[in-house]
Amino acid sequence: MDDSQEVLAVLCNCPDADCAGELAVGLVEEGLAACVNQLAPVQSVYRWQGRTEIATEVPLLAKTTRARYPALQAWLAARHPYDVPEIIALPVTAGLPTYLSWVAAGE
Repeated sequence: MDDSQEVLAVLCNCPDADCAGELAVGLVEEGLAACVNQLAPVQSVYRWQGRTEIATEVPLLAKTTRARYPALQAWLAARHPYDVPEIIALPVTAGLPTYLSWVAAGE
């Protein structure tokens, strides 16, 4: 598998389940992610504009490839309601070969 087909796991927190669901479906329908998991709500603690904030958020875990990542990031950033959304891509260093091939194929 060449570098462009390297599988990435992309994390993105959303303000609520409705937003998370819309973004998850959109990423898959647009062919930007092979699969997106909408995870259980989490409590986030972070600094924003000089203040400590505490918020309940709904994480997404999207599986894509390095080649599709730039388009995924642009699409997600354009539709996400946060001024600065968390969009983090992590390389998948190992996994079931047939699953990784399925993600790379984008089906």
